[in-house]
Amino acid sequence: MNIRIPQEVLDIEKRFTEAGYSLYLVGGAVRDHLLGTIITDWDFATSARPEQILSLFSEDEAFYNNQFGTVGVKSDEYGPLEITTFRSESSYSDNRRPDKVEWGTSLEEDLKRRDFTINAMALEFNESKQTIIDPFNGQSDLDNKRIRAVGDPHERFSEDALRMMRAIRIGAQLNFKIEKHTLEAIQTHAPTINNIAAERIHDELLKILASDHPYQGVVLMRQTGLSEQILPELEKCFGVEQKSPERHHIDDVGTHLLKSLRHCPSDNPIVRLAALLHDVGKPQTFTVRDGIITFYNHEVVGARMVKNIAKRLKFSKADTEKLFKLVRWHQFTVDHEQSDKAIKRFIRNVGIENVEDMLDLRTGDRIGSGARETSWRTEEFKKRLIEVQKQPFTIHDLNITGNDIMQELNLKPGPEIGNIMKDLFEKVENNKVENNKNELLKLIRS
Repeated sequence: MNIRIPQEVLDIEKRFTEAGYSLYLVGGAVRDHLLGTIITDWDFATSARPEQILSLFSEDEAFYNNQFGTVGVKSDEYGPLEITTFRSESSYSDNRRPDKVEWGTSLEEDLKRRDFTINAMALEFNESKQTIIDPFNGQSDLDNKRIRAVGDPHERFSEDALRMMRAIRIGAQLNFKIEKHTLEAIQTHAPTINNIAAERIHDELLKILASDHPYQGVVLMRQTGLSEQILPELEKCFGVEQKSPERHHIDDVGTHLLKSLRHCPSDNPIVRLAALLHDVGKPQTFTVRDGIITFYNHEVVGARMVKNIAKRLKFSKADTEKLFKLVRWHQFTVDHEQSDKAIKRFIRNVGIENVEDMLDLRTGDRIGSGARETSWRTEEFKKRLIEVQKQPFTIHDLNITGNDIMQELNLKPGPEIGNIMKDLFEKVENNKVENNKNELLKLIRS
């Protein structure tokens, strides 16, 4: 089955051919086509040098501002199309970027430097013909749902340690397994991930958690030893027992956290990370009293821990705060006898914008504990959350102002007005009076 090549791409190929250069579609685009998914990244490799590529386009059409031979060609429909000169690389002293980049002379030389076989395929194309070039048997690995490094996996991961995270990310996105020798190489080189900038690790971790198979991704991180390097706090949870007459858990803490991630219905990677880490404080709070295992204040300890994890991995302030709140308050009560005031307190603690996410975390937590997805108490709690949000949350939500009070009682501005407002709010919050202006005015008159 041929790829439907956009006309603007065919027009670009024609420019290269007429100028005597070759142009190939490479990498993820070829892989995605063979998997039957939509191509989103149109990347190309060419025999033309950067200055020769630029000569084929006007200044408004193309730009070049890097040392890796990649020219960006503007496209209204697909964003910049990246066209890169064949190249070879040598010596990676920082386990990330090549110390020296040299222009290559052949497509195979260029494909040889790529990370995995399923990303090392190319498509030769024109208006009438398409041919897949696959020197490292990437199609066979696709068919077998296998991630395999190009050539010697030890060399590939020594060149760029971030490739280890990419192997896991692709495994999580496609639900692929990592080939034996590639897996063993990652296990060997796992400590070198610490040479990579935290921002890059953060990006790959969130992509793993945002994938269709985040559970599989974290399992691969553990299998390869990368989890020990990136999330050592999580690794300490495995083997920590939870079973006791007073507890409903059937697994150790680590296994429970993995299952909670697996069953968390949210597709937000921060919520999924919170599900994975919500009990991370349990190893530090583990105690046994009279044969009963307890983890008092584990949510408080865990919240501090996830804040430190977020800081280490360079999370944004907003994501850090969300992660902190979800872990800190995940032990909320759903007793049907709770007062409206208690439910409002829960909403204020969590943040109204995080309520649905907290409920998703609770779902993952319940199923991950061996319980049913929900209970009648939880469903009742959800209904009350909706009703309570219709009520005033702060003094500013009262349907009366300080000016109304001053006019009604002929008072001047001062602390007495604030005290009256506080008193009114307390009465409204405790359902002693409706949040209705006439009712509130009637009350202050009395």
